[in-house]
Order: sequence, then structure tokens, then C-alpha cells
Amino acid sequence: MASTVQAPPPAPPARPPRYKRSFAGPVVLIIVGIFFLLSNMGIISWHNFGLWFSHYWPVLLIVWGIIKLIEYQQANREGQRARGIGAGGVMLVVMVVIAGLIASEVVKWHPGELCEDPDIHGLPWCGSTYNYTDDLQQAFPANGSLHVNSERGAINLTVSDDSQVHVSVHKRINADRQEQADQWNKTTRPQISVNGQVVTVDANTHGAGDHPITNDLDIAIPRKASVVLASRHGDISIMGRDGSADITSRSGDVSITDLNGNAIVNLDDSSARLSQIASDVVIQGRAKEVSLEDIKGTVPKAVNFKSSRTDMSFARLDGELDLESGDLEVSNVVGPFNLNTRHKDIRINGVSSNVLVRNENGPVEIEVTRLGNLDVQNDRADIRIFVPEKSSFQVDAQARNGEIQSDFNELKIENGDNRSTASGSVNGGSSHIVLNNQHGSIEIRKGEAVEAPPSTPKAPKTAKPPNVPEPSEN
Repeated sequence: MASTVQAPPPAPPARPPRYKRSFAGPVVLIIVGIFFLLSNMGIISWHNFGLWFSHYWPVLLIVWGIIKLIEYQQANREGQRARGIGAGGVMLVVMVVIAGLIASEVVKWHPGELCEDPDIHGLPWCGSTYNYTDDLQQAFPANGSLHVNSERGAINLTVSDDSQVHVSVHKRINADRQEQADQWNKTTRPQISVNGQVVTVDANTHGAGDHPITNDLDIAIPRKASVVLASRHGDISIMGRDGSADITSRSGDVSITDLNGNAIVNLDDSSARLSQIASDVVIQGRAKEVSLEDIKGTVPKAVNFKSSRTDMSFARLDGELDLESGDLEVSNVVGPFNLNTRHKDIRINGVSSNVLVRNENGPVEIEVTRLGNLDVQNDRADIRIFVPEKSSFQVDAQARNGEIQSDFNELKIENGDNRSTASGSVNGGSSHIVLNNQHGSIEIRKGEAVEAPPSTPKAPKTAKPPNVPEPSEN
């Protein structure tokens, strides 16, 4: 009897080849960890580590890519499937890219300025703050002038009682160790140089390279001397001067009080307050807030102001100007006067020549001294215009969801439920008045402006004391 031949048991299914673990992620983490360790040990400053990372973070992605390429080629030689990046790898790459982009933008934004901000504390790359003081003096030539250059720090200029220039220095240095701060203090000592009749004071904050150094300078010189001051980041104050003042300020507040000479102020994202000026004033650039009071001379040249929400220009200012965050008041101004803004209460007392105003969320009141063309557009607030009784003009006005009133009987006024209009000519109509308002009324009055009784009386502004800059914190 033939024996039954049993078939061999089926072979178990072959296991898929196991992926080899990638070394790309661990290598990148090791590199980053080494730099963090060196920074914690003080071998590398946090400031330098931040700068290096902001410039060279793409190297981490390059290292990652090279390792993955080598692993891919090795897997092909061994007949294995190459391992992909994986969810963890994707997350790590995304984190590196986001951190690198943020670091690159922060460096463009000058990280040293963040360290000087009083509202920001504990940033690891800022280190500790060390304070130093110093005093310098130099003979000041007769009929000389002073030039001051400062990258970061306040400049406070007063009058000396002798023929010397006195400089008192208040310095702040951010560093990881006292030794570093001491070294940078030596390389950033302010310098005084004399070339003929010109005395130059250099704050020398660039002496430590990219490290955040702040030099606040209290300078006293003879009253008759003219000055030229330039600050990139810090407040400027001038009190008591017979000579002229030429100021260039970026990211700071400028205060000039009791100046008998001319004042030239160039602003870039700065504010200015000028009072008791006996000569002419020229202001130009991009300003945040501007106040002009007790100007005995004139503002003789065309002025341009630009900020995040205000664009203003005019030909000459013979009166005063007060520009704040929510208010703009100007008196005795010569046009063409152009103003494009929003969220401001506008009052123009005494304007000559052409006027163009664009505003919203704030009333507009204009008193005309010599009428030119007048074009005003407002939204969600009232318009009040005061015109000399004998002026010659024609009117085209309309108000949506508001009414129109006029003291001039020659004008034809139609007030409706949703739309009101006014048109016509007065005394021949040589000038053109165009008024447009959305959700507000329009008034066309004769003569000089008269305060309308407000529901809540507005407290009069008190004269502000001159701003003596405190040590810069920005």
C-alpha cells in the first residue's frame, strides 16, 4: 500500500524590509544643542548666537538634506527602500524654518533696540545691563559751533557758564559678563574733536559693533553757539540758545525751548515740540506729533508732514500748529493747504489760498482769511466753514444723512430726509467751494469762527514744561 506523501507546510510570508532610522533629525538637534550649551556656558554670547542663527539657519536644512541624500543612496545600494522624512521630521523642519524667518526679521529690526525697550525684559540674547558714567570737557572756540552725532541715546543741550564744552555721559551696556561690558565701555568712550571753529562730539556707540550700547549725553556749551545735532534713536532737548539749531531726529522726541536763532528740524518717525522761538522755523520729514508755540518768526518754507494716518502740507505758517494723535489745530497758515487724515478733530483758524481736506470720524472747522478754492470731504462728523462776508465764491455742497445751513441767502439749500444739497454763487463766484459729508451736517457761516457751545466744555491746554529727556529706554 502506497504511503501518503504530505506536502511541506507553506513558508511564512516574508517580512517587509525594515527601514533604517534616519540620522538627519538627531544630527540637527545635536548641532543646535551644542550651540545652546556653549551659550549657556558663556563661551558664545546669546547675542552672537542669535546673530549667527539669523544669518546661517538655512545651513541646518542643507545638513539635513545632505544626510537624507546619503541615506537614500546607501539604501539603494543595499536593495532597501529609503526612509521618508516622517511626521516628526516634517515638524522639525517647519520649526527650524519658522524660527529662522523670525530671527532674520528681528535682526533687520535691530535686536539691540529691543534690549533697550523698558517694556521688554528677560530676552536671552540681551544679557545683563551694566551702567557707566564719564565726564569730558574741552575748550570751546570763540564764535564756534557744535556738531553732535549719536546712534543711540538722548542728547540734552544746556548753557555753560564758561568757554568750555562739558559732556556728562550716562552709558548702558548689555552684555553677558562684566568683563565684556568693561571691554566695550573702553571702546565706546565718546570723543570730542576740534576742527577750526567746529567742535564735534561723537557718542561713539558703534565702537562695540552690533552690541547694544546707549550713550546719553548731557552737554553744556556757551549760549551763543549754533548747534547741529543728529540722533538715530533717542530724544533731543535744547534749552536756551542764541545761535541757530539744525536737528535731525529718527525715532525720538525733539524739544526746543528759548531759541533766538533759526530752527531747522528734520523728522523721521519722530515728534517735535518747539516753543519760544524768536526766529524762523523749518520742519520737514515724517512726524508723529508736532507742536509749535510762541514762534516770533515765521515758518517760511513749504512744510510736509507724513505719518501712519496723516499727510499734511502747506506753504507757510505764520501762527501756531498743534498736531496730536486725535487733534489738529493750526492758525494763520498760508496755502495751498492739503490735509489727508482720519480720526482727528480739525480746527484751522485763518487760512489763505487753496484748501483741500480729507477726514473721517472727526469734525472739521475752517476759518478763511483770504478765500481760494476750498474742497472738504468728511465722514461721520460735521463740517463748519467761516467765510468773509464780502468774499466771491460759488458753492457745491451735499450732505448724506445730514442737513445744510448757511448765512448766505444767495445759496439755494434743499434739505431732504437722506440727502441735502446747497448750490449757488455769492458776489460773482470767483472761488469754488466744494463740500461733501457723509453722516454729518454742513454749516457755511459769515465772518470769523465762533466757538459752538460744546456739551462738555473742553479744558484749555496748559503750557507744557520743556521736555528734558530722561535716559533713553528705546
